[in-house]
This record gives sequence, structure tokens and C-alpha cells, in this order.
Amino acid sequence: MAVGILEVNLISGKGLKRSDFLAGKVDPYVEIQYKGQTRKSSVDKDGGRNPTWNTRLKWRAEFPGSGADYKLIVKVMDHDTFSSDDFIGEATVHVKELLEMGVEKGTAELRPTKYNVVDSDLSFVGEIFLGVSYSLIQDRGMDAEEFGGWKHSQND
Repeated sequence: MAVGILEVNLISGKGLKRSDFLAGKVDPYVEIQYKGQTRKSSVDKDGGRNPTWNTRLKWRAEFPGSGADYKLIVKVMDHDTFSSDDFIGEATVHVKELLEMGVEKGTAELRPTKYNVVDSDLSFVGEIFLGVSYSLIQDRGMDAEEFGGWKHSQND
């Protein structure tokens, strides 16, 4: 099993539909989940329907790891000060091939791409622009010889 860093370069959103018509302005942020671990962006209070985050979010990722759900769930939320935050929509980014290539070559990248954001009815509610990379963490463990392997068990 290989261990690496999965990094999302969260760039921007475009045309995000308002979930709460009474609130007026939308204050979007993003929660990204990978295998039960969630990372959260800052709230863009100025961008409205076309936010800019320009932030990087990181996870420790094993491949192959437990389960087969090698995907990022990208939830776009609307921050509300006086009530619970509203769900705008989500996008799914499949990363299995990225992890496979990263394990093979040491690093791999999905260049920044637009992903459709859909609501719970699968209706289009905007776009999100992000890139994803995976880099192996170099193992700083002991060499095989130090474990008392084949060399130590041979008779001279």
C-alpha cells in the first residue's frame, strides 16, 4: 500500500444558484469529503454567485486503501449567520485513476477543470473549477536488510 498526499486546488465557482431567495446574497463555501475526512474552504462574502477561493485543501490518502470509493464529494454551501447553512449543490470528482498513476509515477495531476454542481434533484445549479494532485510520501523506514531478511539467514 502506498501513502501520499491528495491535494485539491479549489479555484472558483460560477453561476451558483441561490438556495434561499429571502436572504438575497449568497455567501458560498465548499466542504470536500474524501473517505470520511472533510475539509472546508473559507466563505467568500464578496463573490456572490461567482466566488473565488484560490485555496488548497489536503488529505493523507492510501492506495489501495479500504473501500472502493475513490472520489471527492464537493459540497457547495451557502453560509447563513442566523440559521443553519444551506446546501446549494454538489459535484463528484473520481480520483481512482489519479491515485493509480501517482503510485506508479510518484506524482499525478488532474489539471483544473469545470465540474457541474447539481442539487438533490440532480438539477444544474452552477459550476465549480478545481484541480487535484496526488504525490507519494517517500518512505523513510528501514531497508529490508535491517529487518533480518534473506541476507541474515544465509550460511556463509
